[in-house]
Amino acid sequence: MAAPSMKQRQVCWGARDEYWKCLDENLEDASQCKKLRSSFESSCPQQWIKYFDKRRDYLKFKEKFEAGQFEPSETTAKS
Repeated sequence: MAAPSMKQRQVCWGARDEYWKCLDENLEDASQCKKLRSSFESSCPQQWIKYFDKRRDYLKFKEKFEAGQFEPSETTAKS
């Protein structure tokens, strides 16, 4: 697999940013952002999509944790 060109990377990152913006505006309701998700998936390599999804989850976790809003699961709290 060849590395994406600068133009392809910019298109991918733009699609990712639009999708993430939609999620932020719709309180993480992915059903409101299906078209943008499709665009994101068609614009980026599958490996990048996995990475970006994990990255967003991490950033949201970090944001909650730093704001003191993180609630550990029952299993974690008991151990």
